[in-house]
Amino acid sequence: MAGRGKLIAVIGDEDTCTGFLLGGIGELNKNRKPNFLVVEKETSIAEIEETFKSFLTRNDIGIILINQFIAEMIRHAIDQHMDSIPAVLEIPSKEHPYDASKDSILRRAKGMFSAEDFR
Repeated sequence: MAGRGKLIAVIGDEDTCTGFLLGGIGELNKNRKPNFLVVEKETSIAEIEETFKSFLTRNDIGIILINQFIAEMIRHAIDQHMDSIPAVLEIPSKEHPYDASKDSILRRAKGMFSAEDFR
């Protein structure tokens, strides 16, 4: 991977993944594993969690984008991830708007600062 940047991985619904794939994020690693998972009605929570954990261990991934409603399904796994790389960012989907109160990264960031820090 010398001389190359890290990849963005996506765990999302069909519309989200399609948009990012059209934007050029789709890649296969040397083991022919993709850097995205399209979550459908039939996709099990275990499969979502397994994919998320596999993305965490891949050294070619720098950012994991996940639809917030899917992140809610595996919140325990996301909350256990404390490393800065790969960064885990929760994004809205077409049918599920973003709710800042559910975003674990934003909650952690708020806990780092107090109102006094901004005066």
